Amino acid sequence: MQKFIEISGVEQTFKTRKGMFPALRDIHLNVAKGEFVALIGHSGCGKSTLLNLIAGLTLPSQGVLLCANREIAGPGPERAVVFQNHSLLPWLTCFENVYLAVERVFGAGARSTGAPSENKAQLKARTDAALALVGLSAAAQKRPGEISGGMKQRVGIARALSMEPKVLLMDEPFGALDALTRAKLQDELLEIVARTHSTVVMVTHDVDEAVLLSDRIVMMTNGPAATIGEVLAVDLPRPRSRVALADDPRYLGYRKAVIDFLYTRQAHVEKAA
Repeated sequence: MQKFIEISGVEQTFKTRKGMFPALRDIHLNVAKGEFVALIGHSGCGKSTLLNLIAGLTLPSQGVLLCANREIAGPGPERAVVFQNHSLLPWLTCFENVYLAVERVFGAGARSTGAPSENKAQLKARTDAALALVGLSAAAQKRPGEISGGMKQRVGIARALSMEPKVLLMDEPFGALDALTRAKLQDELLEIVARTHSTVVMVTHDVDEAVLLSDRIVMMTNGPAATIGEVLAVDLPRPRSRVALADDPRYLGYRKAVIDFLYTRQAHVEKAA
């Protein structure tokens, strides 16, 4: 496997009022270019902490993280993040929310890339293309208060993709949505990833979401001092259809393996704690 993201011996400890809290320990993980990896585990297992480390939003207490053979020492446009909270500016239109990110990365005075800056027409074209990619061209001039929760999340995804990141990091991006909207956006994400060949690391609590979307599922042990308990390779052909997979014995087998890890093996750890 070609290493694109490398995580070696990573530990994360936080200082709290009650003393030092060990969130993560001995994390070793490689992610290949174009791979879709899901991080799953019970609340408090450090999934979001690990994602924040890959994003460069926090630095590890110990160990090294690399992206494309460069150490991750802070945030960068090559690693775009989509949070559960879409974080849109309510006074701006959908177009303007995406344009802000495009201008920051590709506009005049952009410090984050070595490419020459682009003019306003080029920036507008990038913004329009990102909104079209998530099916929101018709809503470009609407403000967040005028669109649904699912559409807001699609704007967040468009904003992330507009920066042409090498890695798309997603922290439970569909967790606050109703089941039908969530399923629709999962299907749309499958199509977007197939078109963009993005490398994706996503945090989720949803077993079916993890199996449907992922090439590998990284299952975390319970915290504190959580680590990777098991990595499950999901060998299902792409493109994937949730309807076709519903009765697929391989899909059901992967689903059962994750449930067994979470609710049998890790449940025992919780009881013993």
